[in-house]
Amino acid sequence: MVAYPNRSLYNLVIESRYQFSIMFFWKGGIYLDNKVLRKLFLGFIQIHILHHANEEAIYGAWMLEELHEHGYEISAGTLYPILHNMEKDQLLNRDDINVNGKIRKYYRTTNKGETVLNEAREKAYELFKEIK
Repeated sequence: MVAYPNRSLYNLVIESRYQFSIMFFWKGGIYLDNKVLRKLFLGFIQIHILHHANEEAIYGAWMLEELHEHGYEISAGTLYPILHNMEKDQLLNRDDINVNGKIRKYYRTTNKGETVLNEAREKAYELFKEIK
């Protein structure tokens, strides 16, 4: 473990296939374990996807932009396997729609996905109240 007392920089780079790589992540001069953060941020990303897919149909390029706006540096090579796995787990339904001659995959939450989202919201709200 290396300590840099003047560092408070958070810089996260997310690589393909759920491999999160932390370039610099310092909190109080202590390096944080990237395996823990990988699991944590993957959960946040999935909840974020469920939230938006529950509001309206989403597609990958739009979701990438939305995640970038919230500070997630995630590539298409990471996002699309997440979407496919969520579809396989029956959290999302996919519709293939022809848009200007190209097939675009739109995702919406399933009933199961909506149930998971509601439970995640409750847990996140309880956690937020406690740590705030």
